[in-house]
Amino acid sequence: CRKANSFLSSFLSGIWYRFKYEQRLDYNQTYIYCANHTSNLDIMVFCIMCHGKFHFMGKDELLNNAVLGIFFKTIDISVNRDSKISAFKAFKKAGENLEKGMSLIIFPEGKIDDHYPPKLGEFKNGPFRLAIDKNVPLVPVSITNVWKINWDDGSKYGSKPGICDIYVHKPISTADLADVDSDLLKDRVFQLIDSKLV
Repeated sequence: CRKANSFLSSFLSGIWYRFKYEQRLDYNQTYIYCANHTSNLDIMVFCIMCHGKFHFMGKDELLNNAVLGIFFKTIDISVNRDSKISAFKAFKKAGENLEKGMSLIIFPEGKIDDHYPPKLGEFKNGPFRLAIDKNVPLVPVSITNVWKINWDDGSKYGSKPGICDIYVHKPISTADLADVDSDLLKDRVFQLIDSKLV
């Protein structure tokens, strides 16, 4: 499974993950996890952290990745960032998966930042509208220093041994929110994630 593969590959690379939770998560609950995106290692973070059924939504370039491509052709959802039709289909599929009890992991920046050190980029609206539409709690996650152990974004030159620190914020309920609140929700999640970045 992905969790075992992530543990093994991280162990062999000398990479360890240290999680800090603001509040214990209920792993019987379906969530939408939103995190900043600085490295391909971010995917490993969630494979190790998450329990139960979950899937990723990511850029369609991942279909060409030797390892990740297997999952993005089966379990996960790929999206062409330049196509509104692709985005619509992707979020429709994600909504169906959420209704089946499968948590969603998404990086609302939509790409890995080019700055060094990384800066949190503008968020897309989709994840927040989806969370409200499906009445699913949203969990902001700050991946604080993974970029420090990469030679680049982790895709070409890989990574070096180190400890990755991850701060998991408490879930945000969307039960009392309407679609008009999606921008406020987006801003709140942005501020929470950004508050823990170093």
